[in-house]
Amino acid sequence: MYVDSHCHLNFPELAADLPAILDRMAANQVTHALVVSVNMPEWPGLMSLVEPQANLWASVGVHPDYEDTPDPEPAELLRLAAHPKVVAIGETGLDYYRLSEPLDWQRERFRRHIRAARDVGLPLIVHTRSSAEDTVRMLREEGAAEVGGVMHCFTETWEVAQAALDQNFHISLSGIVTFKNAHIVHEVAAKVPLDRLLIETDSPYLAPVPYRGKINDPSKVIHVAEKIADLKGISVAEVAKASTENFFNLFNKIKR
Repeated sequence: MYVDSHCHLNFPELAADLPAILDRMAANQVTHALVVSVNMPEWPGLMSLVEPQANLWASVGVHPDYEDTPDPEPAELLRLAAHPKVVAIGETGLDYYRLSEPLDWQRERFRRHIRAARDVGLPLIVHTRSSAEDTVRMLREEGAAEVGGVMHCFTETWEVAQAALDQNFHISLSGIVTFKNAHIVHEVAAKVPLDRLLIETDSPYLAPVPYRGKINDPSKVIHVAEKIADLKGISVAEVAKASTENFFNLFNKIKR
C-alpha cells in the first residue's frame, strides 16, 4: 500500500471532486493522505474536509510564501494542534524565490512554528526554496531535531539532504522525481536511506509523468514510488513498504 504524505485536497481544484479522488486512491491502494495547511483563514475548511474521512489527516500552520495573511499566535498553534486529526506543524519554512528582502517576518514565522512543534511534540513539515542554508541553520538553532519532521517536495542537493537527515528529518519526494531533467532530485532519490524516505504528490500541483501538466491528486503517488524504485534498483513494493512505515512512524498520532 501507499500513502501520500503531502497534498492539498482542500484546494478548489480537488475539494469538489473528493468522492472520486477517494475512489481513485482506493483503486491504487493509496490508503492515507496528509492534507497540509497553508494559511489560517482556510484551516477550518480544511478540517471540515478531513474530519469525516478516516484516512485523511491534517497539519496546522502558515506557508512561508503567504505574506499578507494572519499569523497565529504560539498559543493558538498549540491549541489547534491538540485536535486529534492534526498530526504535524506546517507547512512552514523559508522561501526566497518570489519574495525580496527584508524577510525578517518570514524567518520569525518559521521560528515560531519550530518552537510550537517542540512545545506540542509534533513533527514539522518544512518547505524550503532558494533558502536551504538559512533553513538548515534555523532548524539547528531552534533545536528542531528534538521533534524531527520532513523536508517536503525536496529539490535541493544531496549535501542539503544530508544536513537535514543529520537533524532527524525525513526527505519527501514528489512528482518532480519523474521529470526527465530533474538530475539533482534523481541523485537524492538514489542515495536517501529507505528508512528516511517519504513520498508525496503536493497535489493539485506537480503531477508525475505520464500526467505532467494535468491536475494531480493522491492516487498518482504510485508513480513517484515507481520512479524511486527504478533509481534505487529495488522493487516498487520495497519503496511502498518503507515509505508507508516511515509515514506512520513520523506522524505517530495516526493509528494504523
